[in-house]
Amino acid sequence: MAQVYFHCSNTRGVLMDRRGTAVNGLAEACEAATCMMRSLVATASLEDWRDWAVHVSDEAGDEIVILSFASILGKPH
Repeated sequence: MAQVYFHCSNTRGVLMDRRGTAVNGLAEACEAATCMMRSLVATASLEDWRDWAVHVSDEAGDEIVILSFASILGKPH
């Protein structure tokens, strides 16, 4: 098990994950990040999440992967 953190950012700011999540590997970390992104997008908000990204980092603060919110949202119509 490894502890990973999901920090979200866009050009205007950063949302820091201070708790983290225990995962069993990269695939599980990516799935957890995708679930977290879908949850944020589904929350009632005026935020356009297309320019946001989630930065998955390990306990040492090293970035493992970056996932774009646009990858789950697609392009506006």
